[in-house]
Amino acid sequence: MATGDSRARLQQLVGVPRAVLLPGAFNALSARLIEDLGFEAVYVSGAGVTNMSLGLPDQGFIGLAEIAEHTRRIRDAVSLPILVDADTGFGNALNTYHTVRQLERAGADCIQIEDQVHPKRCGHFDGKAVVETAEMVDKIRAAADARTDSRMMLMARTDAAAVHGVADALERAERYAEAGADLLFVEALTDAADMRALPARLPRPLLMNLVLGGRTPVLPHAELAAAGYAFVLYANAALQSALAGMTRALAQLKAGGELLEDPALVTSFAERQRLVGKPDWDERERRYAG
Repeated sequence: MATGDSRARLQQLVGVPRAVLLPGAFNALSARLIEDLGFEAVYVSGAGVTNMSLGLPDQGFIGLAEIAEHTRRIRDAVSLPILVDADTGFGNALNTYHTVRQLERAGADCIQIEDQVHPKRCGHFDGKAVVETAEMVDKIRAAADARTDSRMMLMARTDAAAVHGVADALERAERYAEAGADLLFVEALTDAADMRALPARLPRPLLMNLVLGGRTPVLPHAELAAAGYAFVLYANAALQSALAGMTRALAQLKAGGELLEDPALVTSFAERQRLVGKPDWDERERRYAG
């Protein structure tokens, strides 16, 4: 599917908020699996890329070039709408302008920018700080000016709830919507009542981030759909489950000195080849053989 088609599809998903499940990908193969399982969109997780590519915590260790390259690879691998975590825009308003231009060319259908002080850290870590509201407003205005396709969406995330309280986060979100944000993301809410009330209090479609082991209560999907969320993000569920699976398989190998092709522990060789498209490449090889 062309990027234009994926952007049109994203517009449709946002148009009727129904708490679309949004898994996070950390590389092209994890994105391919998300598409293969029938999900409707994929999120490129900055934390996931940092953890899985660098073996480092989500504390601002990756930059624009790395997230753009992962976005390009994922765009080549899937036809789904792609929402990309662009951290703080990697600097000031001018940096944000450049970030949006690069990620739009890389195939992003929605770019997320947050109001943390650069370099940022995971929204569920201690020690967060946020910039002044006016600075973030300038970044959103720059992002809106930078995009060349008006269908490419902008998502504004605020981390102010953990720093200044929910009231400040709501006020910021409203300002960000006025500045041009198409989607809003209030990170690290800790009260279920606030979570249920949020969509009715803000003027744009919302994303709710559910971090397994994080600070936000994991409410049932039906409740979040009834509240009116557009997306329910599980940014690193694939990453955490991949780590659990690798740990189980490698621990058995270490303990027993061998590992059999047990579907409870490892994906089969044939399934791995299917996911990476080997049958299609075999057909191409036959077609182009002299």
